Amino acid sequence: MESSSAVQMLSALGHEARLAIFRLLVKAGAEGVAAGDIARTLNVLPNSLSANLNVLSHAGLITSRREGRSIIYFAEYGAMAGMLEFLLRDCCNGAPEVCAPLSAILDGTDNCASACAPSAVSPQ
Repeated sequence: MESSSAVQMLSALGHEARLAIFRLLVKAGAEGVAAGDIARTLNVLPNSLSANLNVLSHAGLITSRREGRSIIYFAEYGAMAGMLEFLLRDCCNGAPEVCAPLSAILDGTDNCASACAPSAVSPQ
């Protein structure tokens, strides 16, 4: 991952509402969450939600697909794993007592990416 991509992702997540949206989508997994449900769950106004979803989408952290009249949003687990890998690269010069627990977390995101990936999701 390029440094500029990591900065864009971290910047997108550096906002309380966007972080809450992303965490909600991560928790939802392959089912995703409809835009209206995101707004109701997080008590966000539709125009604010739309702007925040746009930022997350442009950062590559979420994707969406249309289902009837709804747009369903999904966390992009591969992007999340890539960002975590970027942050943990060269962790403490490979000190196992520090890096082993962090590596286990990163390995868990790989499992989540394959288990939680929605089928036929197209970017917004």
